[in-house]
Amino acid sequence: MKRQTIGVIMNGVTGRMGLNQHLMRSIVAIREEGGVDLGNGTTLMPEPVLIGRNREKLASIADRVGFPWSTDLDAVLADAKNEIYFDALTTDLRFEGVRKAIAAGKHIYCEKPVASTVADAYALYRLAEEAGVKHGVVQDKLFLPGLLKLKGLIDAGFFGDILSVRGEFGYWVFTGGDPVEGGDGALLQRPSWNYRKEDGGGIILDMLCHWRYVLDNLFGGVNSVSCRGTTHIPKRWDEQGNAYAATADDAAYATFELANGVIAQFNSSWAVRVRRDDLLTLQVDGTRGSAVAGLRQCRIQPADCTPRAVWNPDIPQPIDFWAGWTLVDEEKPTGNGFKAQWELFLRHVATGSPFQWNLREGAKGVQLAELGIESWRKRCWIDVPELSEVVG
Repeated sequence: MKRQTIGVIMNGVTGRMGLNQHLMRSIVAIREEGGVDLGNGTTLMPEPVLIGRNREKLASIADRVGFPWSTDLDAVLADAKNEIYFDALTTDLRFEGVRKAIAAGKHIYCEKPVASTVADAYALYRLAEEAGVKHGVVQDKLFLPGLLKLKGLIDAGFFGDILSVRGEFGYWVFTGGDPVEGGDGALLQRPSWNYRKEDGGGIILDMLCHWRYVLDNLFGGVNSVSCRGTTHIPKRWDEQGNAYAATADDAAYATFELANGVIAQFNSSWAVRVRRDDLLTLQVDGTRGSAVAGLRQCRIQPADCTPRAVWNPDIPQPIDFWAGWTLVDEEKPTGNGFKAQWELFLRHVATGSPFQWNLREGAKGVQLAELGIESWRKRCWIDVPELSEVVG
């Protein structure tokens, strides 16, 4: 097969998500497999250059993977061999980097939230369209094995009429800090900026972007939202062990009305201890059956296998409700979801093959997050208008 290369600027790989999911488990993995098969006798090999602000971290990562690196974004953007710009920076920094890359004529692939406001997110979409560059946004949860099985059940009509969707997401994020000072002494598993509003943190902005594309792609468009956010843990400690005020919401409790009448409820929390099958579970109830999907597995209960529950608090529960569910078989092994979407985007850039998750879809996620915050502030339901009606 012929081999074709494409330069990929990767900005933000010193962060956990950029390093693990995008660099190591996506780009490095694609290269180790010999590139992306374009289906026309050619393989496409990504040639990354790593960009960031921390020279020491960048040099260490670059030495580990053998890729060039730089702290000079302008110089890297000026190099014609670099055709794609990828951004996994913190949310408050993403707009400027993507804007500069569009101006330099680069194709855009970026993490979400696309920007801190829907106005900025939609502006990036317009700029990319005007510049004629291809653009995409990471929508990783659509590629999870558990949600792919759930999508297969929906397409097969397993549920009959879908009535409701219940999402439970989250886990306990340790505060860090000295126990003598009120901390828990544990290692942090999320970056401290997530809990500072001034640095782009907040679970509503983070997670409602996810729930928008999950709902849109699996269950139906969102008509309205009611959301309540809160900061359960007001004091945390950063990576250097310094105490700080948690100014961003660390939990969100949201209900969505979909255009087809389905009611969806999503609880998102970084202050919850897990007693469920996975860190994310989606329960879908329908007239003919129900399913519960996690990150990798999915279990079903058809109508004819549904136990006849009777309320009687005076005796021990006679039904084992965990036992009445059947595991959906794995049709074929699925790899890393981030890698799968990277391959689709690389093919999109190289061949023009379809890629539906563009910057406009990313802006829709930011829109729902903004409306969720507005709902929390006003303590009311908020309708979700067409994006064009909001930003003109």
